[in-house]
Amino acid sequence: MKTLHPILLLVSFFGAAISTAHAEPLFPQVPGMVSYTYREEFKKDVPGTLDAIKALGITDIEFSNLFGKTATELRQLLDERGLSCSSFGVKFEDAMTKTDEVAADAKVLGAKYIRVAWVTGRQPFTPARAEQTAADFNQIGKRFREVHGLTFCYHNHGYEFVPHGDGTLFDYLMEHTNPEDVSFELDILWAFFPGADPAALLEKYGNRFKLMHLKDLRKGVQGDFSGKTAIENDVALGTGQLNIPAVLRAARKAGLAHYYIEDESPSIAIQVPQTMAYLRGLEL
Repeated sequence: MKTLHPILLLVSFFGAAISTAHAEPLFPQVPGMVSYTYREEFKKDVPGTLDAIKALGITDIEFSNLFGKTATELRQLLDERGLSCSSFGVKFEDAMTKTDEVAADAKVLGAKYIRVAWVTGRQPFTPARAEQTAADFNQIGKRFREVHGLTFCYHNHGYEFVPHGDGTLFDYLMEHTNPEDVSFELDILWAFFPGADPAALLEKYGNRFKLMHLKDLRKGVQGDFSGKTAIENDVALGTGQLNIPAVLRAARKAGLAHYYIEDESPSIAIQVPQTMAYLRGLEL
């Protein structure tokens, strides 16, 4: 049996050790958390739920509900724990008709982004509805930016990926909204569910995406354009259908500002730590 010269063995050993020691993590930062993940817990105990999130090592939260508190009260609870709110999610109707009130709450919370995740009454999405939605987004986003210095983001929810022309109605929204006034939050499950490729979207639209929801879809689940699926179909990252490493590589290139874990399932006590461990173990 042929053996390597001792010097070659040493070179091989130390080369492997150096390679392992210098392996660069794909996702070096700590992700944020969407408050919706802990919606049931927040309904019962806001301070205790914030403590539980902090215990995971997470300090950045995207709120989409004040959970019975005023923005001032919630900000105090965050400050007491060294936590922050970077994004504030609101209903489309409130963004349209209560723009100044929404902006005031966002500023109290410390959020730089205002997010809308569902446009009420415009499903199924049609070209006419997409045209109206783009116009509404431009109007909302302009006021948030010019008057309040905030960035408006639209969070895709699946129904926007209906084929249209050479692309989809999501492409239409991108093309007919002003990049200065309208940015996007990529929910990777709700891009994959109707058949889109989240990594390809990031490569195509780059810094139009400022925020991301990290989530995975249970294997075997078939998608559609409804924007709806059973909450049990949310699974820990790396256990579902999405190619998470490819998405994160594309997101790094796009320069996203914030990543948030969103897990709508009833199994968050198991799945959230599993997701965080998965993210920590990824390498470039």
